[in-house]
Amino acid sequence: MDFSIASILLLDGLTNGAIYALLGMCLVLVFTVTRIIFIPQGEFVAYGALTLAIFQTGQVPGTVWLLLILAGVAALMDLVAVWRHRRRAAPALVAALRTFVPSAVVAGISAWAAPRGLPLLAQALLTLGIVTCFGPLVYRVAYQSLAGASTLVLLIVSVGVHFAMTGLGLLFFGAEGFRNPPFWDARMALGPLNISGQALVIFGMSAVLIVALWLFFERTLYGKALRATAVNRLGARLMGISTNGAGQLTFALAAFIGGLSGLLIGPTTTIFYDSGFLIGLKGFVAAVIAGLASYPGALIGALSVGAIEAFGSFWASSFKEVIVFTIILPVLLWRSLASGHSDEEH
Repeated sequence: MDFSIASILLLDGLTNGAIYALLGMCLVLVFTVTRIIFIPQGEFVAYGALTLAIFQTGQVPGTVWLLLILAGVAALMDLVAVWRHRRRAAPALVAALRTFVPSAVVAGISAWAAPRGLPLLAQALLTLGIVTCFGPLVYRVAYQSLAGASTLVLLIVSVGVHFAMTGLGLLFFGAEGFRNPPFWDARMALGPLNISGQALVIFGMSAVLIVALWLFFERTLYGKALRATAVNRLGARLMGISTNGAGQLTFALAAFIGGLSGLLIGPTTTIFYDSGFLIGLKGFVAAVIAGLASYPGALIGALSVGAIEAFGSFWASSFKEVIVFTIILPVLLWRSLASGHSDEEH
């Protein structure tokens, strides 16, 4: 291997690592705020890429109808919950409408715009709107009533949500893979490297999003509320912070970042209905390297995972996935030996 090949592999690894970094930080965010190891994070990636692909064909994506169904179920759950608590129809109806209307508006606009052949950027924004709306609804339907359960129970629920979302992806998108057009199809030569415009878009959007997340958590009231919930859920609740609202906001951010990751990675590889699982697992490896607690650690871990994957595919392409996932074993061993053990909280 000479320097030019190593440079090309490193660039490819860092490009993929930027996507894994976003997913790894999402997993850290979701776990610290809600104690949920969110296995279906990769499904948001697949939904984002495939929804845009269906928009490109001029058809209404199946995720639009899934969004309406999920919003209806969540609204019905809110209606029943508020009615049981207050025994009054008006607050219950307001709660149900607050849950259903935003998703219904996004779904209606998407269904209207799908056959009109809007520009790629407009279709990408609609895709982000659809996928982002899934986040709070998934939390409301699958997790909110179990917010006080153990981490193991929440993990089991995550496995069930993963299989459900994968099956629905097969139903709505089929078994055929899609590759989206790039957002910037320029090519630039830099020594032995031939850098694509899409790679620059990935690096740029990842950097912007990381800075935006830092500003959100450091400078905004909602960000500080999420940080407080991550530090002490009971203390945050005593200070008037809604843990249910924090969970829904966290899942909205996770869905937004997952959908954006799908838009970014869609032009670089063919995405199938189940591709999100492997992509999400690599983000999970980065999050585990960070101990499911450190955002900078997730970033460094993700870039390392991307580089190891690229060089592993060069030396032993048949075993590149095995090489990546084997990284987690020494990390878990080291963390097990370095940290104390305690009984699980009940």
